[in-house]
Amino acid sequence: MTAAQAQRPFKVAVAGFYNLENLFDTLDTEGVSDSEFTPAGPKKYNTAIYQDKLTRLATVISEMGTEISPDGPALLGVSEIENRSVLEDLARHPLIAKRQYQIVHYDSKDARGVDVALFYNPKYFTPDTSAALFVELPGGSKDAYFTRDVLYVRGKLDGEPIHLYVNHWPSRSGGEKRSAPARVAAATVCATHMRLVRKTDPQAKILLMGDLNDDPINESVAEVISGRYTMEETGKNDLYNPWYDLYKKGFGTLAYQDAWGLFDQILLSKPWLDKAQSGYFFYKPQIFRKEYMVENMGRYKGYPMRTWDGDMYRAGYSDHFPTYLVLLKRL
Repeated sequence: MTAAQAQRPFKVAVAGFYNLENLFDTLDTEGVSDSEFTPAGPKKYNTAIYQDKLTRLATVISEMGTEISPDGPALLGVSEIENRSVLEDLARHPLIAKRQYQIVHYDSKDARGVDVALFYNPKYFTPDTSAALFVELPGGSKDAYFTRDVLYVRGKLDGEPIHLYVNHWPSRSGGEKRSAPARVAAATVCATHMRLVRKTDPQAKILLMGDLNDDPINESVAEVISGRYTMEETGKNDLYNPWYDLYKKGFGTLAYQDAWGLFDQILLSKPWLDKAQSGYFFYKPQIFRKEYMVENMGRYKGYPMRTWDGDMYRAGYSDHFPTYLVLLKRL
């Protein structure tokens, strides 16, 4: 099915996720380790750099998914944002302002002061419940005591109830093996909450998205949240992981030491997989990667064009490529 064919008999909704790579304001916030992102800090982070960063992120968001839906993402989970004000500045950017993105966000106790959030287009989605789900880190798994909360949002996508989880699971700093229990803890928070949702609604349509800091094959994804590799093996209490095939083929959303990882994933519960239904169903996954988003020189050549190389402003976009799912609904 081509994009043009898909647009004629179907309504399209794009659900995406993007790690915005350190979208900080320029103020020094008390109690948060953000002094490097200030004019007096080592990065000399000023208003001009901040505005340029917003423009670059808005450029990417303005183009994501537009080949199949002119409105771009109806739902966009984001991570590595400092506070609500940077989200509001991004939503107001002229490149995407006409979409009138609304925001769901809670401040978390993350040691670096970064949170997750959800942008939603009110033309498509209306939230009715949201919560910040606290993630307690197991002792010894990380140097920091606090990590990002999981953002839970329930609402209606064109009148159809759906449940969203926006995640930024603990990083691999300190080593993958040592830090793995921290990601298992974050995944367990999601798995526990999803069980409660399914008790009330066994046919709940769930989207779990985020920078999971793990690949589709890792324990947190494959076992704890039960991310299955094929639609056929996805049971009523599982999630379908449409990124496994891309991962096995060597595609990724970030690169480290010349190896690609696919940490930025969006998984779906089984009710999304029925293509005969009257509501939205899953059509395809996509890594959004344009030539201008790829590093063209130096030690990171071929990687996502990052914002920073140490303390030098690289004038890039993010060290992650965004991802999105195309959801279709018969007219």
